[in-house]
Amino acid sequence: MNTSATDLIQQLEGLMSEGRNPATISLDQMTTAELVSVINKEDRKVAAAVDLASEEISAAVDLIVAAFQKGGRLIYIGAGTSGRLGVLDAVECPPTFSVDKTHVIGLIAGGEHAVLNAVEGAEDNQELGKQDLINASLSSNDIVVGIAASGRTPYVIGGLNYANELGCNTVSVVCNRNSPLTKIAKIGICVEVGPECLTGSTRMKAGTAQKLVLNTLSTAAFVKMGKVYENLMVDVSTSNAKLRARAQRIVMQATACTQQQAESTLKLANNSVKEAILMLLLDIDAAKANSKLKLSSGYLRQALDQSA
Repeated sequence: MNTSATDLIQQLEGLMSEGRNPATISLDQMTTAELVSVINKEDRKVAAAVDLASEEISAAVDLIVAAFQKGGRLIYIGAGTSGRLGVLDAVECPPTFSVDKTHVIGLIAGGEHAVLNAVEGAEDNQELGKQDLINASLSSNDIVVGIAASGRTPYVIGGLNYANELGCNTVSVVCNRNSPLTKIAKIGICVEVGPECLTGSTRMKAGTAQKLVLNTLSTAAFVKMGKVYENLMVDVSTSNAKLRARAQRIVMQATACTQQQAESTLKLANNSVKEAILMLLLDIDAAKANSKLKLSSGYLRQALDQSA
């Protein structure tokens, strides 16, 4: 059923993210320096707002880890800016953590075309959200994270409702308290950043808040999955020259070896940063390093601790 313009206006009037910011009423009269200053001042509120949602974010991370441990996937679903942020986080996971491109998925209303173009009406369709998850072969082992600054986007509501029907764990990332998505999701992450500098332009503070939350969700989950040693990306992909150089540098940082040692050891380890680090720290060959990693389920620190 189509929602009337009057109903939509009433809904928007009740959203903090759609309110007028008293600090920027004279935005169109400000000097360039004043514009930059006020935008930056508002942006500084975002991290503090995210911090207030730490408990919910932590609970969501644990659910994501549980999904991964069952062989499930992390699936982001959103529209517009929110959908693009989910796609962005998803596509960065394979090179950062050497996971398959299907391990973390970003679904956006209107499909891939909507990443670069506005697709009119796509976000207003609950059935489309459900259908996109059906097309992604959603299973009960997966976890679905719905992203919507307003907390009321029909496309995302439809997706989360379907995920709940299948028995998936669900999370919402919104910027308005008591929104429909907060009530639908098993864990509701609400980051209230207040009215935007430019009224209703939720690509600004709301978008920044959502990006911070998604960064934390995926990074913390993969840390707990053994993709990180100390604060190093030890499962980084070596698919291009920059990443190969980064892999060498990581080995150097973890073992205090030379670049030449890192390069030669990585070759022996078939470009596995974890294996190369084990080889250098324990003075073992690639086969033994590989065996130790298998015994520790890929957790480098455990492999080292077991050898202590």
